[in-house]
Amino acid sequence: MADLLWDDVKCFFDPDLMGALPDVRVPGASVEDWQAILDLVAERGWECQYSEGETEVPLPRAEVVLSRAADAEWPSLRVRPAAEFLAIFRFHADDEVDFDVDLRELQGQERLDVFCDFLRAIGRRLGKPVLMDPEGDCGHPVLGFDVEADQVVLLAEPLVT
Repeated sequence: MADLLWDDVKCFFDPDLMGALPDVRVPGASVEDWQAILDLVAERGWECQYSEGETEVPLPRAEVVLSRAADAEWPSLRVRPAAEFLAIFRFHADDEVDFDVDLRELQGQERLDVFCDFLRAIGRRLGKPVLMDPEGDCGHPVLGFDVEADQVVLLAEPLVT
């Protein structure tokens, strides 16, 4: 059974309302949590590409990425957990895992289920909530993985469009 039903949450996947690239995050994270994400990507065999600036390089350990010099090229990890679904992890800080998804790739129940599976995999691995906020509105999650419920749940009332 689906965690969420498309008809109940489609407003939260409207790029005009939420911004095309909502912020997805795991607050209260650690370097070990970042490494657990990198290990999860490898274990699941998800297609990925790690870059520093515009240069693709082999994926280092999390502590190496997070301890880079302040003037180093900005790192990102592009992960495809499914065809036509891209998550871009940004290594802004060691105490919060953060990544972007493109809502235009997440339309309809099938794509919503793929997204929920991805959040659930991360949340279960870390034992922490995974929250989705509107683009640029961090701190106001609309949905996320709830550790106790062991599923993705609504965290805000759906918007009337």
